[in-house]
Amino acid sequence: MKRIFLLFALFAFITSVSAQNVQLHYDFGEGRKYFTTTVEMFRPDKLGSTFFFIDMDYNVGDVKGVSLAYWEIARAFNLGKTSPLAYHIEYDGGLGQYAPGGSFQIEDSWLTGIDYIWNSEDFSKGFTLQVLYKYIRGKHNASFQLTGVWYLNFANNKLSFTGFADFWREDWIYNAGTVNEEKTKYIFQTEPQLWYNFTENFAAGSEVEIDVNFGNRKGFAVMPTAAVKYTF
Repeated sequence: MKRIFLLFALFAFITSVSAQNVQLHYDFGEGRKYFTTTVEMFRPDKLGSTFFFIDMDYNVGDVKGVSLAYWEIARAFNLGKTSPLAYHIEYDGGLGQYAPGGSFQIEDSWLTGIDYIWNSEDFSKGFTLQVLYKYIRGKHNASFQLTGVWYLNFANNKLSFTGFADFWREDWIYNAGTVNEEKTKYIFQTEPQLWYNFTENFAAGSEVEIDVNFGNRKGFAVMPTAAVKYTF
């Protein structure tokens, strides 16, 4: 539930309109079965644009209420009035609970780099590519992240296919200190979404999170959701 809104934000920038939405997802993934809310906001200005989102998971395991909170905020500075390029800076971070009284931190990350943006003339489809340097507190002073984001509106704008894909360098150890200990250096995540737009403001659909070596899961994992979205 992240970054997918960025392409719609880019469209909003071109049309000089700010936008924000709230999403509610129910996760059907193995070992998950919980709700997640996402709040997203985009606001353009004369120099570029600001985008952020906040994810919150609820009632995970023995935790009642908010069990994870995560946010990203990004700023883009246009590199020329007609250039498809923008300078990108970003912060990511969060925290969570695995049991009452037991907590963990999602390491702070700072990213910077270049965005390449393309939209069709009628803005029915488009994509952005990001090439980013990534600093992860306590892990890597110099890492990288490659991000792609896309959108496609069709069936008279009643259907929207959106998504993002991230590939980045980060060390992870699974089953640390045991005979089954395994390590990885690279992580991949993608979250395609399909929405049916009942109105300009309300939509329902699904997201499928596909991970490789993400979080505490070694290897390949698929987590589908059912979702609703309201755009202000």
